[in-house]
Amino acid sequence: MSSDRRKFLKTLGSASLIGGCANTERAPDGYFKDPEPFIQHGRANLESKLEDQESLLTPVDQFFVRNNDVSLDVPVDTYRLVVEGDAIERPLSLTYNDLRSMPSRTVFSYLECGGNQRAYFSKLLNQAATGTQWGRGAVGMAEWTGVPLLEVLQAAGIQESAVAIQLIGMDQGAPEGGFRRPLPVEKAMDPDTLLVLRMNGELLPKDHGAPVRALVPGWVGSSSVKWLGRIEVSNAEIWSRNNTSSYVLIGDDYLPEGQALGQVANKQSLKSALALPWPATLQAGLYRIYGYAYGPDGPIVRVRWSADGGSTWEDAQLLEPRMCYGWTRFEFSWEAKPGRHTLITSAVDSLGAEQPETIPYNQKGYLFNMRLPHPIQIVG
Repeated sequence: MSSDRRKFLKTLGSASLIGGCANTERAPDGYFKDPEPFIQHGRANLESKLEDQESLLTPVDQFFVRNNDVSLDVPVDTYRLVVEGDAIERPLSLTYNDLRSMPSRTVFSYLECGGNQRAYFSKLLNQAATGTQWGRGAVGMAEWTGVPLLEVLQAAGIQESAVAIQLIGMDQGAPEGGFRRPLPVEKAMDPDTLLVLRMNGELLPKDHGAPVRALVPGWVGSSSVKWLGRIEVSNAEIWSRNNTSSYVLIGDDYLPEGQALGQVANKQSLKSALALPWPATLQAGLYRIYGYAYGPDGPIVRVRWSADGGSTWEDAQLLEPRMCYGWTRFEFSWEAKPGRHTLITSAVDSLGAEQPETIPYNQKGYLFNMRLPHPIQIVG
């Protein structure tokens, strides 16, 4: 380790702790971006329209917003990230410039709310699930650049005895007075788990957690805490609202684990969806149909599609590039004749897993990923 690096770490360790920013401002209408391109859910949640997606990366002005309170405007010059707990050697209080000076990494990853497609429990399975009734658009794909979380944890002298990391946001109106989500130390120390400073090459926007948010690729979006203000490092498991009763699969098919009411929803699920309204109405003719497939366990290697209820299947064409945490675009040609039709797609990942035909119910509607029938009315 260089003498400059030792000096930097010593300075961080002796810094006085400041728990976030007291002078944050709240978005008066729930968010700062224009809500027009979105489907609005309540005051602070915006669902993207996949049919408006035209590229691999989701433009920021089309990227979905999932908040537990309204969006925040956090001043960079007073920002502090506090790192504390019984499993580190020295507590830290990091400024924004401190983080900018640390090694950075870029990860291309989709980000998806754990409740994406929740509405289809009711629409397709006739079993209503509580929570925001997202369709298919609580997901987006971006280029994320920031400091690997492990760099900060190592600067704090994380101990071998560390078991869990808890990320805590500055959104005081969220449950627990700041949204929080525990992570096992193994996921926290993954080089691709980031403290994000930039999104799609630009400074992180306010609605997406500026000035600093977490990115935990492949895990439910609630793990990627926005407006990050505090990190707790613990020698014991951490249980909070968001891994005991919320973001938990509760139902007859899910055995409780730890202090949770069911199975904690951590890793995302394998999905595919068409870039069309649901349901859709089209004129008769030959179409090139597009869609997106993604999952937490490596690149998508195959997408099948069916126009006859799953009796016969054809392979869609996968478009490059294919990345570990990135969604994959696919396309296929379809001769649309007048009448009612249903298209179905099914994604296969690099481990050979394929989307299921159906899934068990859970009370809060997390991780819906059955093969989604897409009704289309062809006229003319």
